[in-house]
Amino acid sequence: MPRRSLLLLAAWLVTGLPAAAAGAASTAAANVQVLPQRFAMPELGRDRTLRLYLPPSYGSGNARYPVVYMHDGQNLFDADTAYAGEWGVDETLNEMAQRQGFEAIVVGIDNGGARRMTELNPYDHPRFGKGEGAAYLQFLVSVVKPYIDNHYRSLPGREHTAVVGSSMGGVISHAAILRYPQVFGLAGVLSPAYWTAPGMFDEVRLQPLPGDARVYLSMGELEGQEANSDVSRMQALMAKQAAAVTLHRVPGAEHNEAAWRAEFKTVLNWLFRLPVTAAK
Repeated sequence: MPRRSLLLLAAWLVTGLPAAAAGAASTAAANVQVLPQRFAMPELGRDRTLRLYLPPSYGSGNARYPVVYMHDGQNLFDADTAYAGEWGVDETLNEMAQRQGFEAIVVGIDNGGARRMTELNPYDHPRFGKGEGAAYLQFLVSVVKPYIDNHYRSLPGREHTAVVGSSMGGVISHAAILRYPQVFGLAGVLSPAYWTAPGMFDEVRLQPLPGDARVYLSMGELEGQEANSDVSRMQALMAKQAAAVTLHRVPGAEHNEAAWRAEFKTVLNWLFRLPVTAAK
């Protein structure tokens, strides 16, 4: 991996902060909103901002929608708040609604800045400190999801509920479906930083997912030998179990938002079993 890419990777892993794009014009679509209240994280003694994408048809009927829960909310919708570019989740889903007829609610949970490495890690780490991932997942399951299900027209069942993230967000997304399979039936695990959480391999081996669960793994070809070896090892381990798992090794991709933005539509197509040639 080029030295510049390594430096960007280190900065993104540790902070995930919106430093590089400060002052950029907002690119959020009209159907994205930042919820005005802060949401308490009881076990962590903090609070957090949520960002919400509602489907184009949300205001014109009574339909219910699947929900995709995502981490690093600052990076999902808006160049003004994103670190090193945004995922374009709103643009991608607006296009999918028009071309494929697929619509979903997306809930973005802001990261904790300097606390990101511990909040999104389900395990302790000798360099980064005590993992707070269990408390973060409790917040997601006990505070965030009930709020969304009570205030918006969601399809609350696990078969309609996905959790998606990249890097540390990939690690915590994998932990979410492992530890709460009754809540999440689908997980998108992009560029997972398994090196920060080696205990994931034993957890996956000892706790197979239900047979109807679906896990999408991906890794950029240029993300380094260790990261690629780790995700191959994880895919091989999960392939021996009942759940559906796929691994996409992305040619020429590095560890950044541009790669994850390009991958996001493919993730949703696979997780939700969408007919990719359909048009509306």
